Amino acid sequence: MKPKVEALTVLAFICCSSLLAADKSWQPAQGPLLTRWAKDVSPGNAHPEYPRPQMVRKDWQNLNGLWAYAITATGAPQPSQWDGQILVPFPVESALSGVMKRVYETNQLWYRRTFTIPRGWKGKNVLLNFGAVDWETKVWVNGREVGTHRGGYDGFSFDITGALKPSGEQEIIVSVFDPTDAGTQPRGKQVRKPGGIWYTPTSGIWQTAWLEPVDKTHVNSLEIIPDLDEKTIRVGTRISAVRGVAKVEVEVFENGTRLVKGAGTMDFSQRAASGFVAGAIRLDVRLHNIRPWSPDSPFLYDLKITVYHQGKKTDEVNSYFAMRKISVGKDAAGFNRLCLNNQPLFMLGSLDQGFWPDGIYTAPTDEALRYDIEMTKKLGFNMARKHVKIEPDRWYYWADKLGLLVWQDMPSGDKYIGGKAPDITRSPESAAQFEAELKALVEGRFNHPSIVMWVPYNEGWGQWDTCRIVDLIKQWDPTRLVNNASGWADRGCGDVNDLHKYPGPGAPKPEEKRAGVLGEFGGLGLPVKGHTWQAEKNWGYRSFTNATALTTAYVGLVEQLPGLIRTNGLSAAVYTQTTDCEIEVNGLMTYDRAVVKMGESAVAAANRKLYAAPAKGDAQK
Repeated sequence: MKPKVEALTVLAFICCSSLLAADKSWQPAQGPLLTRWAKDVSPGNAHPEYPRPQMVRKDWQNLNGLWAYAITATGAPQPSQWDGQILVPFPVESALSGVMKRVYETNQLWYRRTFTIPRGWKGKNVLLNFGAVDWETKVWVNGREVGTHRGGYDGFSFDITGALKPSGEQEIIVSVFDPTDAGTQPRGKQVRKPGGIWYTPTSGIWQTAWLEPVDKTHVNSLEIIPDLDEKTIRVGTRISAVRGVAKVEVEVFENGTRLVKGAGTMDFSQRAASGFVAGAIRLDVRLHNIRPWSPDSPFLYDLKITVYHQGKKTDEVNSYFAMRKISVGKDAAGFNRLCLNNQPLFMLGSLDQGFWPDGIYTAPTDEALRYDIEMTKKLGFNMARKHVKIEPDRWYYWADKLGLLVWQDMPSGDKYIGGKAPDITRSPESAAQFEAELKALVEGRFNHPSIVMWVPYNEGWGQWDTCRIVDLIKQWDPTRLVNNASGWADRGCGDVNDLHKYPGPGAPKPEEKRAGVLGEFGGLGLPVKGHTWQAEKNWGYRSFTNATALTTAYVGLVEQLPGLIRTNGLSAAVYTQTTDCEIEVNGLMTYDRAVVKMGESAVAAANRKLYAAPAKGDAQK
């Protein structure tokens, strides 16, 4: 059996989202620039895919589509009058929301919609899920408050069963407060006054919202840990349960053929006298003749988890995983190298900011998400550094499936420092929020094999208590590398020393324990008429007037990297950047993704030469 994730998402959308029928009165707002995927966006077709590919349930109801919205003063009561309609999941500032209005620290953003519960869900608990809402969220169902959440990038759920009416129309109201850079919370490159390398903010619901029915005993989360050397996979299943014995069954499939099956049990009777309790069941499953995951061969195993309570099946989720290992090891010349599956691999990536001219933080479609990764690979890169933004799960799904390594930044916030300044001092509230959202990032994206490095800080932005934060990440996730600070303010901890050099390239001095990487270089700019955020006064680190000159300059930079690989032990390099972003025109592609600005074949050929540059042979484990 092989889980059909894409087929399930389409079927679920057709069966469960009749409320989202297209409204011909809706249209995008008049933004500066649209992508070609904007024409595919409609109230009945707004991100219809199941949003959580690593924990798929067949029954669900998509809540994307038209909601009522209102913008009020901060602290105002729930509105009795609504300003109009907004297309979820596009942020209110975006053209694709149909609104394109700014929300400030003095404002409250409100949403309202209704839904009905399918008859087949009778007797089930109903979960209300949000992929992400920026930033502070409060939710009511049928007038009852069901929960609050703080964090602009992580998913969250509320069990709304107790707030539901026995039948008929149900109401959801969502309130959002987002101070952007008036607050200290993680926000990345969102600012109230965009310009230069700082961009339009995202407020409110910006990832898929959905409902799903579950039994009282069900899967809450999964933790999947591959051990390439031992040829085992550890599956941790955290479940909610009522009193009694719960059993978790794990099955691993390769191309539809079941390879292995395991099971574990837990008796919840002793954990609580009554009501819901939570616990984790962990299983180690041994594999034979494993197929390692790599950019050249991104093989994914399928996984099915079935839960039984008192002998009765109560939940089933489909997932996937990959067998891969990331480490630092010595090559034959004695340099520390980044190693994938115990082999040195030079990682060449592009700085990927994940902004869209029509959706801001939200890609217009799933096809658009996939396109960015496909083009990154087509241009000869094997890695992307996801820059101070966290993407929806489906972006990482495509990176897993298509084979793109990912360095994942933590979105920055609070104050900034210069390269020689000490770490900032945070207030207790700022510190607690940063750690909470950082942990949510690591836990929320933990199972994606494409992610091989966590980057908590960039160029001193919000850099605080650096080495303790590195140690925290290592505790939460000992399976990946940690880059203590990309650029500027290296504190000597973590797995790499990361230099930024524009246009570069350059390399840090070799070290005994850490690998040297070039976290940013390049920034070669070319505005393409008709494809820019604004007609004039666009910006790049260095400017060119035509594609030929730009391509020649890029190839010239890349051709300097082999020398640094040989003499300094350079292990990775990240070119700025994947696409133009608002007035920044340093992209390999234009902001609307309509034009690849360099010669594709020349760029790809130059890039791919770098993969064989490190010495061959097994690195030391």
